[in-house]
Amino acid sequence: MGDDEGRPSRLAQLVAERRAKLTALRARGVEPYPVEAGVTDGLSAVAAAFAERLAPGEGSGQDVAVGGRLVARRGHGRLAFLVLREADAELQVMARLDRLGPAGMEQAAELDTGDWVAARGEVVRSRRGELSVDAAEVRLIGKALHPLPDKWRGLRDVETRFRRREVDLAVNPEARRVFAMRDRAVAALRAELRDRGYTEVETPMLQPVPGGAAARPFVTHHNALGIDLYLRIAPELYLKRVVAGGLPRVYELNRSFRNEGLSPRHNPEFTMLESYEAYADYHDVMDLTRALVQRAAREAAGTTTLTHAGREVDLAGHWPRRRLLDLVRQVTGHDDLSYETPPGELATLCRDRGAVVRDGWGAGKLILQLYETLVEPTLWQPTFVVDYPLEVSPLARRHRDDPHVTERFELVVAGRELANAFSELTDPDDQRARFEAQARARAAGDDEAMVVDEDYLRAMEFGMPPMGGLGLGVDRLVMLLADVHSIRDVILFPTLRPEAGDPGDPG
Repeated sequence: MGDDEGRPSRLAQLVAERRAKLTALRARGVEPYPVEAGVTDGLSAVAAAFAERLAPGEGSGQDVAVGGRLVARRGHGRLAFLVLREADAELQVMARLDRLGPAGMEQAAELDTGDWVAARGEVVRSRRGELSVDAAEVRLIGKALHPLPDKWRGLRDVETRFRRREVDLAVNPEARRVFAMRDRAVAALRAELRDRGYTEVETPMLQPVPGGAAARPFVTHHNALGIDLYLRIAPELYLKRVVAGGLPRVYELNRSFRNEGLSPRHNPEFTMLESYEAYADYHDVMDLTRALVQRAAREAAGTTTLTHAGREVDLAGHWPRRRLLDLVRQVTGHDDLSYETPPGELATLCRDRGAVVRDGWGAGKLILQLYETLVEPTLWQPTFVVDYPLEVSPLARRHRDDPHVTERFELVVAGRELANAFSELTDPDDQRARFEAQARARAAGDDEAMVVDEDYLRAMEFGMPPMGGLGLGVDRLVMLLADVHSIRDVILFPTLRPEAGDPGDPG
């Protein structure tokens, strides 16, 4: 592109200059993208090992060969200083004429910020106190043809940060912080489940029947078999079949897919932790959920007292358990509200309070709409909301004391659902009736309703033990721990609308 006077833009000039260097390197027989880097020591490990060692001007007597991205340089002539970065660690490289010779100094001078560079030499501390490699060799191992954004302006456009995540990670320490925290959180979840005797398993992502949750699936076609398959919306039904097979405690850290819109809380591809435990009920699963979240907070954030959106969230201790209907009664002031209240009255109340209403919804669905509109956004400290309506819980066991609700809970923190769990339904006849009710709703136009899964029903008929199950949103957990407010900040490559000219751009 050019500016108004037809001159090349500054970016185009920089790219042209770098391409000219690339051509010159190849003309001299220098491979700018070698297969062998000669790196034997991790830059981060070297920086950590010598962080508290060596006085200014002192050498270690230890040679290393490190690699990293060149992020800064200063000096010229007989002495230059190059700063290499690996993750969040930086290490200075001293390029001296008396060590590298004229040819070596010329090669070092040709390097651009953004290049990947290998350096071999003694670990020293400079006279100014900077930990450094006194280089005997400096080599280009990956030429950058595009310059990185400068350190002051960085990547200001949010959409560009997500679309060019490799650049975001290179220049944005906040992005690196979030994904390092995500790694620690996931490791903590696995460790807690391992300590409790759970077995990690894998279930199909391509499924013949979309099941395990109420959501619209993605559809694909298998050419060899000549059948349509669905990207899983949840692994639930397969995991419960595994428990029925005799593995008493199982879990899967799974990628699931739902063909729904984009929002700060929703991405079509997302990560969940699902676990199932024989002989447990939803009270046991509440205890497990609290232990998982608290361990993830301690190991990823270093504390169970967080700040999120400028407000404190205290994850320590025990968390209150509140019945969904009680919360709705409290916020609406209707103490006589029940699941036997006529749907017409509930629909009027929903409309008056700004909650969405659709034809055909029963009392349970309407009360849930009141809860999600009026209550859930106000629950800031961790709260177990329990006893969800039967109508909206097709896989949960009926409550042992109340036929209108199920033994289901959701964990809500900072106004956002973090987990969904229940005492699992193990009665095959009851499950078939619920599936058939869902199928009728689907036929009536609810494209998120479930279908009848005969394979799962047959597995139930072979017998299932009582069990408790959990679905924990990993992306939302990381959002809470890292104090970020869009799910796209915690997914490396979130789903985005195509840019103009991209494959898939409608025009």
